[in-house]
Amino acid sequence: MNIVKVGPYEVGEGKPLILLAGPCVLEGYERSLAIGKEVKKITEKLGIPYVFKASYDKANRSSYNSFRGPGLEEGLEILAQIKKDLNVPVVSDIHEPYQVEKAAEVLDILQIPAFLCRQTDLVYAAAQTGKAVNVKKGQFLAPWDMKNVIAKIEEAGNKNIMLTERGSSFGYNTLVTDMRGLAVMRELGYPVIMDATHSVQIPGGQGTTSGGQSQYVPHMARAAAAIGIDGLFLEVHDNPAEALSDGPNMVALDKLEAVLTDVLAIDKVVRK
Repeated sequence: MNIVKVGPYEVGEGKPLILLAGPCVLEGYERSLAIGKEVKKITEKLGIPYVFKASYDKANRSSYNSFRGPGLEEGLEILAQIKKDLNVPVVSDIHEPYQVEKAAEVLDILQIPAFLCRQTDLVYAAAQTGKAVNVKKGQFLAPWDMKNVIAKIEEAGNKNIMLTERGSSFGYNTLVTDMRGLAVMRELGYPVIMDATHSVQIPGGQGTTSGGQSQYVPHMARAAAAIGIDGLFLEVHDNPAEALSDGPNMVALDKLEAVLTDVLAIDKVVRK
């Protein structure tokens, strides 16, 4: 397996399980930083490498009127400050090729959203930066089809690639996760991340917003750890009911440590 560099961390076979976590979208500097500080306290206690995540723009909201975030310029300024304040790497979604150059000046991981994982120009532009590229598997793709996405990134000479499972469409407004996909994608030669929060999302389930079943996040995280993963992606919030995006599928901060403790225990057994 190729080992991926993320800031001071290494991700992949034999390396510690990494956590990408934070609010779905940047909700201003103060609140986003506060959430990151609490997550960092927990990860330091448990010995988990931590990457702060939050989107500067949620470009695929259900409604035109839904909160999208501060946008590229202000969002990157916030992420740069949080990166400095927490002294951790940061990750955010990119949506169009023109965003890549500016985003790469701040982000340690350029994340390709699931809906955009087949957008060749976007994927290739991200790859050309040499930064780590985390591609979320589209809800419409089979896990083995991610080999084609990998080939696009490798074509640019970049092997800092991570693949993220976040569920597959099953009928209308429903996602399911085939845990075999985690093993299949790891066989492609790159680290695999489990997004245990988006996997319990109910896309468009509330009409103009998505619903979710956050009570199942711990189950998804534990199951993924039992299969074997290299990292975990979680959206967390101090009060999910107040979150401006994806509240129904988020992990509450006061429950995060318990989730991570279970995952680490299972990961330890699997690695043996």
